[in-house]
Amino acid sequence: MKLLNFVIIRLTLCLILGIAFAHYLNINFSISLYITIGLIFLLGCYWLFLRHKINRSPYFMLLAFLCMVGVGINTYNIKNGKLKRRHYTNIYKGRESVTLLFKIEERLKPDTYNDKYIVSIMAIANKTALGKLLINVKRDSTSSILPVDAVLFTSAELQIIQRPLNPHQFDYRKFLELKQVYHQLYLEQTQLLFISDSKTSIYGFADQWRTTINEKLIAAGFKNNALSIINALLLGQRQTIDKSTYNNYVNSGTIHILAVSGLHVGIILLILNFILRPLLYFKHGNFLRPFIIVTLLWGFAVITGLSPSVTRAVTMFSIISIAMHLKRPTNIYNTLAISAFFILLVKPVFLFSIGFQMSYLAVLGIVSVQPILYKLWQPKYWVLDKPWQIFTVTLAAQLGVFPISLFYFHQFPGLFFISNLVVIPFLGLILGLGLLVIVLALLNIIPNSIVVAYSFIMDCLNGFIAWIAQFEGFLFRDIPFTLPQVVISYFIIVSLISNYKIKSFRRLILCFIGIISFQSIMIYNNHKTKDDAFIVFNKSRYTLVGQKNGNRLFLYHNLDSIKKPTNNVIKNYKAGELIDGISTDSLQSIYQFKNSTILAIDSLAVYKGISFKVDYILLQNSPKVNLDRIIDTLKPLKIIADASNYKSYVKRWKMTCKRRKIPFHYTNEKGAFILK
Repeated sequence: MKLLNFVIIRLTLCLILGIAFAHYLNINFSISLYITIGLIFLLGCYWLFLRHKINRSPYFMLLAFLCMVGVGINTYNIKNGKLKRRHYTNIYKGRESVTLLFKIEERLKPDTYNDKYIVSIMAIANKTALGKLLINVKRDSTSSILPVDAVLFTSAELQIIQRPLNPHQFDYRKFLELKQVYHQLYLEQTQLLFISDSKTSIYGFADQWRTTINEKLIAAGFKNNALSIINALLLGQRQTIDKSTYNNYVNSGTIHILAVSGLHVGIILLILNFILRPLLYFKHGNFLRPFIIVTLLWGFAVITGLSPSVTRAVTMFSIISIAMHLKRPTNIYNTLAISAFFILLVKPVFLFSIGFQMSYLAVLGIVSVQPILYKLWQPKYWVLDKPWQIFTVTLAAQLGVFPISLFYFHQFPGLFFISNLVVIPFLGLILGLGLLVIVLALLNIIPNSIVVAYSFIMDCLNGFIAWIAQFEGFLFRDIPFTLPQVVISYFIIVSLISNYKIKSFRRLILCFIGIISFQSIMIYNNHKTKDDAFIVFNKSRYTLVGQKNGNRLFLYHNLDSIKKPTNNVIKNYKAGELIDGISTDSLQSIYQFKNSTILAIDSLAVYKGISFKVDYILLQNSPKVNLDRIIDTLKPLKIIADASNYKSYVKRWKMTCKRRKIPFHYTNEKGAFILK
C-alpha cells in the first residue's frame, strides 16, 4: 500500500469519506461547519507550536485528515440547494398552480411524447428564488427545441417526481435528486412565454456552437444516423441516437466510445501535440504549447457539456501537460487523485455519478493491470505488438469496471474484446477526420466527397457494431450482483495485484479472506432468496402477477409475445431477487399464497357464487362492478387495483374504499403490491 504514502491520495480519500457521510447520514450543516472550523483552528495552532517537529507527530496528520473529512461534509452541504433560504422548496409549499420564471440549463434525451429539459428557477410566485426543475414539453408537429439559456415564463402546478413503482426498478427520482432536481412540470408549448433567448453562460454559448455545427453539417449533406454519431463522438450529445443503435453499442461492449471520456481526450491531446509541435521552435514555445493545449481541451470539455467523465479526463490531462511543461516527474495515481480532489471540491455529487465512478475505475484498471497483462507476452513484431497492447488495455479497463458494471447494469458483453480490438485502432482516425469535417463545415468549404466518405465510415462503424451485437448468446444478461459483492470484488482485485507486485504471505492471506467473504455473501444471498412472495406488479395497460417460491418465479400475465422478452419489470425483478428460472402462465381467477386467498375480478366481472373466504380482491382490466356490493358480499381485507384499469374507475373505487374504511392499493400510485 505504498500509494497511501502520497499525501494527496490520503486527503482525497478523506474528502470522499466526508462527502459520503454528508450524503447518507444527513449531517446538520451548522454543527458540521462549526466543528470543521474548530478542527482547522486546532490544526493551525498545532502547526505553530510544533512546526519543527511536525514530521514526527502522528497527531498532526490525523487532525489534518479529520479536517479534510469535515471539508468534504461541508462541501456537499454548501452545494445542497435545499439548505439555502431562497430555494423554491422553502418558498412554495402548496399544490396549486404557481407562476414561474426559469432559464433552460440542460437539454435531456426526449421520450416518445415529451422534450425534456433541466431548468434553473429565477422566480416563483413573484419572489426571487433558485433551484432546478425537470420540464416536460409535449411534442407535436409545431414544437421547436428550446435553446439553452432561454428565459421563459409559465404558470403550472409543481409535481413530485414519481418514485419507482416496481421492485428493483431504476430510481429516476434519486437520479434527478443528485442533480438537485426535486419536482417536475408537464407543459404544452403554448403555455410557455418567451422572455429572452440571449446567451448568458458558457453552457448557452456551447449550445449555440453545437447548433451552428449541426446546421452546417446538415447543409453539407450529413444524414440523421451519421449526424447522431458525430454528435456523440465529438460533441458529447447522445440525445438524437436511435434507440436500436444505442442498444447495439451497449450489447457489443463499445458504449464507452459514445461517451466522451479519457480515450477521446487522450486522442485529441495527441492530435493537438502534433499540430502545435512547430511552436516549440519559438522563444516561448515551451510555455505557449501547453497553455494553448489546456485552453483547447477545456474548450472541448465545455462544448461537450462538462460531463463527469470528460471533466475528469480534461483535468487529468491538464495536470499532465503542466507537469510536462515544468519538467516534473508525474505519478499517474497522484495525478488521478489531484484531478478527483479538485473535481469533487467543485462538484461533490459527481462522486455518485455512474460515469464518474466508471471513468476512474477504468483508468485505475488500465494503469494497474495492463502492465501485468502485457508482460505475459511481449511480441517482437509491431504487427502483433499493437493489437496485443490494445487487447490488454481493453481487458484491464473491463476488469476495472466489471464489478460495478454488473451492479448497475446486470449484464456483461462477452465479445467486448473483439469489438474494441477493431474499433479502438480506428477511433483516432475517426476523431481526427471528424474534427477536420467540423472545421471545414464551419468554413463552408467541405467537399461532397469528404461528406460521402465520412458518412460511409460512420455507416461501417454502425454496421460492424450491429453485427457484433446480433450474437446475443455472448451477451450475459440479468446477472444478480449486490453492493457487498462489489466491495469484496475490488478488495480481491487489489489484493491480487498487490500480491503479484510484492509477494508475501500476509497479502496472500488477504486474497483468501476476500475470496471466502465473497463466497459467504453468495451463500447468504441464496439463503435470502428462499423467502416467498406474491406480487402484483405495476404495468400500464397490462396485468402482471408474480408468485415467488424460493429462487423461482411463477408469472401470470396478459403481455403479448413481443413485449414479454423485453419487459424491464420482469428483468429487474429477476436480477434483484436472484431468480434462477421463470415459469409463465395466463391470468388466473384465484391465487393462493400461504394462508391468503386473492380473488381476481376482470372485465367479465365474475365473482358471484364464491363460497370461500376471500382475503384480497384484485381488480384488473376495468371491470364494471358495484364495489359496495362486492365488499358486502365477500368482506375482503384489502382492495387492489393494478395499472390495467381506467383511472376514472380507480378514482371511484378509491372513494368507495375510503367511505367504507377498507384499505385500497393502487399500483400506479403506491407501487407494486407485495405480500410476504
